Amino acid sequence: MVNDIKLNHARRSEITGVNLYGSRAEITRSFKLGVKEGQNNVEIEGLPWVLINDSLRVEGRGPATIHDVNLSPVEGPLKPPTTATLDELSLRKKRTENAFERCKKSIGALEGFLNTVNAQFTKSNDLRNVLENYDASAGVLDDKVMELEKELSQIEEQIKEERKRIAPKTHHDLGYRMSVGVVADSDTEVELVLIYAVTSASWKAAYDIRVDTSGGSNPVKLIYKAVITNATREPWDNVPLTLETATPTFGVELPSLDQWTLSVYQPTHTLMKSKRIAVPHASRATLAGGYSGETEKYHSTIEDSSSPMAHLTTQVTSKGAISATYRVPGLVTIPSDSSEHTFTIVELDLDAAMTWYSAPKLDTRVHLKAKVRNDSEYALLSGNASVYVDGSFISKTTVPAVSPLESFDCPLGLDQAVRITYHPVSKKASTSGFYNKSASHLYIQRLTIHNTKASGIPLLKVVDHIPVSEDSSITVKLISPALKVPSIGGGGLTTNFSETHGTLSLNKSDNKPSVQQSQSSSHTRTASVSVAEVVASSAGPNVKVANGIVAQWDSADEESVDGDALGRDGKINWLCEIPAGEKVNLSLQWEVSMPAKTRVVGL
Repeated sequence: MVNDIKLNHARRSEITGVNLYGSRAEITRSFKLGVKEGQNNVEIEGLPWVLINDSLRVEGRGPATIHDVNLSPVEGPLKPPTTATLDELSLRKKRTENAFERCKKSIGALEGFLNTVNAQFTKSNDLRNVLENYDASAGVLDDKVMELEKELSQIEEQIKEERKRIAPKTHHDLGYRMSVGVVADSDTEVELVLIYAVTSASWKAAYDIRVDTSGGSNPVKLIYKAVITNATREPWDNVPLTLETATPTFGVELPSLDQWTLSVYQPTHTLMKSKRIAVPHASRATLAGGYSGETEKYHSTIEDSSSPMAHLTTQVTSKGAISATYRVPGLVTIPSDSSEHTFTIVELDLDAAMTWYSAPKLDTRVHLKAKVRNDSEYALLSGNASVYVDGSFISKTTVPAVSPLESFDCPLGLDQAVRITYHPVSKKASTSGFYNKSASHLYIQRLTIHNTKASGIPLLKVVDHIPVSEDSSITVKLISPALKVPSIGGGGLTTNFSETHGTLSLNKSDNKPSVQQSQSSSHTRTASVSVAEVVASSAGPNVKVANGIVAQWDSADEESVDGDALGRDGKINWLCEIPAGEKVNLSLQWEVSMPAKTRVVGL
């Protein structure tokens, strides 16, 4: 004889663990029950509809054997039920509709009687009485019609609410039913553990980045937060939560290329093939082991309660080359309300190098940014960030995916105390040659940088560019700064080494401080990178324009730079170290040569 045991998953179990991924969650749910000797059929209802079939596993503890496991959707009633309240409301609605029709007929009869009155054959006093009686009777009927309309509207609303209350639940509301066959040698207590994945649950990273420009080391405090959403219709009450940075997949195989063939086109008809979602097949396993779906890719174990944490911060429980696992401290409660719930993962004090940046041809304003190094063991996922500088909110930005020991750029807004003047370009034309005349145009672009701050700027990167020729008859020659240019076939860029190595003027005496001296004398307390440090790590050629001023091809100081491509786009940058209150003048000079009377597009 089979002993039937019916359980509701919400009332007869507890969630012992939630592993939350970017777009789904893995739930571990424990049932404790008593079984009788022999065959027991345990039915568990109310499993969420968003459960992923192939992810289901059943494990157990106790002296019994799992015989088989079946999963099926819960069927609802075939037709909508009714109640005494609904019947009474329907009867009231019918009576009200009848009364409403009677009032309309009465008003129609009253209108018909008034149409039969002939003023020529009616005395004036009688006509007055007729009209007064019509007005009084019509007013009463109008009031009754409005009352009946209002009552009818209220009844219809009540009927709507009652039908909504007793409406049959959909598969999404009823969820899944699972039956587990358990064979026991004697009456005993056992524990069944269900491990399954669900959709409609997710978490994403969010950050608060707080920058202290007056501090020394580790000027950036990064608050790493998890924004969690639960729409599974399964509330998580006082559960241990683990955040996973990996992205689990189901049924994803290595791609394999098919043979590539060619043939003459012939019209064919294509038939669509349908797909079926497989439900886990039954299997046998002891309660010391468990049952699992064939294509399950998750890995989870039943853990004992963790020891209390000393600090409210997450613990990196495991990490690999591409992912990490974070354990949120304590127990958390997340209702299934589709709202966002925010938890702090950790607060990190990170090192950062402050730099200033400007492309004055497009915008003469100077931007401040920080290159933040992730010296922690936490992998940062891509997410939105709120940036605060010295306690003031500056902007919103996006933090890219950053692994431990990697760096990322964080914009910190504009520095209004650094001003750049981009002067109008000057042009000088000349002609040379006797038989084959050629025309040359010399262009000079001047820039003035004024640091009005009370502290020096360790590194300001100013970016500009010169034109690049796409025609062999047009030659562009960079004159100042005299950077070495990779050879380019046909036109392109050339460098005139006979010219000066750039121009620079400072509004002080000729006895200028060196790079190291200006750093110490500028009283800059912000953790910043210097010009010398950037030049030392640069992959391309550079020209020292003056003390504290170096010119190079743009992108030469980037980590993944292609040295052969430097200069081919015509972009140049100056790395400037500007003391407090100083002005710096920069000059960019280039020459464009072409056959006389050639019309050049782009100048």
